[in-house]
Amino acid sequence: MMIASITRLAAVALAAAALPAAAPVVAEAPSVPSATAARNKQIVTAAFDRWAASGSNIFEELLSADVVWTIEGSGPSAGRFEGREAFVARAVRPFVSRLSTPVRPVAKRIWADGDHVIANWEGEGVARDGAPYRNSYVWIFRMRDGKAVEVTAYLDLVPYDDVLRRVPAPVGRP
Repeated sequence: MMIASITRLAAVALAAAALPAAAPVVAEAPSVPSATAARNKQIVTAAFDRWAASGSNIFEELLSADVVWTIEGSGPSAGRFEGREAFVARAVRPFVSRLSTPVRPVAKRIWADGDHVIANWEGEGVARDGAPYRNSYVWIFRMRDGKAVEVTAYLDLVPYDDVLRRVPAPVGRP
C-alpha cells in the first residue's frame, strides 16, 4: 500500500515538474471601489445605455472637447486624434456616412478603477450596401470631471476599414 502511495506521489511530482514555473501566489485584500471609480463607471454606463436605447451622440456626451483619442492598430484608420471635433470629423463621420443604420452597442461590460473606465462592447449596424457590420471593441477612458480626456480604442480594423473601402461616401461628405 505504501509503495502505491509513493508511486502516485512521485507521478504527481513528475507531472508538476513538467509544468512551466508559475509566479508565486500573492494574496491580496479585495479592493473596495473608490467613489471616483463608481462615479466614472456610472457616467460611462449611463452614456452607453442611452446610446443603445436611442442612438444618442455618445461622443458629444462623453468626450471632453480636448480629448485625445487613439485607435490602436496598423490599418489606415489607426491613429491619434487630438480634440473631439478632429476625432469626429476624421474617424466618426466618414464611417457613419456609409451606414444605413448606426452602430449601437448590443452587449457591454464596464469596469472602473479610479479615473480609468474600460468598456468592452459588441456593436452592430448595417452598411448602406445592406451588409451587416459587427465588431468587438474595447475602449479605455481616462476620466476627468465627468468627461473622457483620453481614450484608447481597440477594435478589429478589418471590417471597419472594409466599410470605408467598400461603401462610397455620399456626395459632398467624406
